[in-house]
Amino acid sequence: MDKRKDSTDLQVTPSTHILLLVNAYLGFISLGLPDAVTGIAWPEIRDDFRLSQGQLGWVSVALGCAYFLSSFFAGKLLNWLGVGLLLTTSSLLVALAMFGNAGSPAFSVILICVVIWGLGSGAIDAGLNHYAASHFSPMHLNWLHACYSLGATLGPIIMTLSIASSDSWRLGYAIVGAIVLGLTLLFGISIRAWNNSPQNASEQAAPSVSMAATLQLPRVWLHIAIFFLYTGLEFMVGAWSKTMLTESRGVDPTTAGFVVTAYYFAIGVGRVVLGTLTTWVGVDRLLRVATIAAVSGSLLFAIAPGLILSTSGLVLLGLGLAPIFPCLMSRTPARLGTNYAVHAIGFQVSAATFGGASITAFAGLLAERVNLQAIAYFSVLLALLIWLMHEVLLRVPPPAKLEPRDWRRQLPSA
Repeated sequence: MDKRKDSTDLQVTPSTHILLLVNAYLGFISLGLPDAVTGIAWPEIRDDFRLSQGQLGWVSVALGCAYFLSSFFAGKLLNWLGVGLLLTTSSLLVALAMFGNAGSPAFSVILICVVIWGLGSGAIDAGLNHYAASHFSPMHLNWLHACYSLGATLGPIIMTLSIASSDSWRLGYAIVGAIVLGLTLLFGISIRAWNNSPQNASEQAAPSVSMAATLQLPRVWLHIAIFFLYTGLEFMVGAWSKTMLTESRGVDPTTAGFVVTAYYFAIGVGRVVLGTLTTWVGVDRLLRVATIAAVSGSLLFAIAPGLILSTSGLVLLGLGLAPIFPCLMSRTPARLGTNYAVHAIGFQVSAATFGGASITAFAGLLAERVNLQAIAYFSVLLALLIWLMHEVLLRVPPPAKLEPRDWRRQLPSA
């Protein structure tokens, strides 16, 4: 009897599919929860351990490097562990890192915990995106990424309330750790359901490909470049727009803060609203409109003479950016094939991580060497490159389809 038959014949019932969908929504919320808590807690951490302001950069570097490394090799981890076990162990790492931060006796311990946190979060990010792109509609993938934004909003609220109520940043990390640990238990009890879906069965029946083979595909490099540029643009505008408004355009800080909030609100709401349009207009068409909107919004913000037009430009840019990341992610299996996608999605998450950090840092150099307004013009260039590369991507032929393995040929004769 072929033991592999059990894994390839299993089907997911509607109730199990709903369970996994709910788990995925909770997973994206929990993925966003820890992302901004350290920034909120930093003044207290700095004072408790008598650190310099610049040592926050060590945290960012440690987290970014670990996140990049983990997501880059997520394809291999998915092949070895399966998505269910990968999500469970990675979530456990993040929970342990949060608890470690809560009880850390020294800054060096925090840095160790941050590395563990990055390794776990990078694998969760790539694993969840791979599963969602392979199993859920583009609409749900947009909504899932909106849930990430919700988590990234809730995390700072939890930390702020914790500091206000207990005068300690440690409680905030402990609460976030407890929430992530609860998600770990949910992932753990549903490991079989994560792994035994019809799509996973077809992936197991098809030949695996190496990371090197995946990197030989032109479409993969175009996807990598777009994710690098997209996340760099989104993060750069979010990080520098308030400074540009206050120091370059004379807007008061409170108003500028609301304008930046409107930008992030446009991204979150845009993913919910525009995600529903994928069913009617198609993903590629929506991506084309979104990239054009991003170019228009960045250009309006760059040349806008007043507050109203500046705000309109940022909101339009946010709406344009909103569906790009989730829609590109959802199209990866179809454009590359499921076997290449398992590695490609990890590469995309890694590129996004690197782009968000490096382009935002480069914008700081532009501000120092040229002026703050140069960042606005740089955002136009980035948006134009995203539009151009997506248009090229649509014209590059797909890779040759890999034929599924015939298990019967591999079984010994009776």
